[in-house]
Amino acid sequence: MLLEQHIEELRLERREAIGPVERREIEIELELARAELAVITAAQESAIDAEPPF
Repeated sequence: MLLEQHIEELRLERREAIGPVERREIEIELELARAELAVITAAQESAIDAEPPF
């Protein structure tokens, strides 16, 4: 839940961003947080194999 809250806060920050540089920095952080959430969700659903393929 904490990661989901962080994502929501980043969305709000992005709306309030003053300039394009700040907005892009927030977008990058938001993309990373969404990717992390996707990995966690997939792992919980056993959709990915946590072990290396070799």
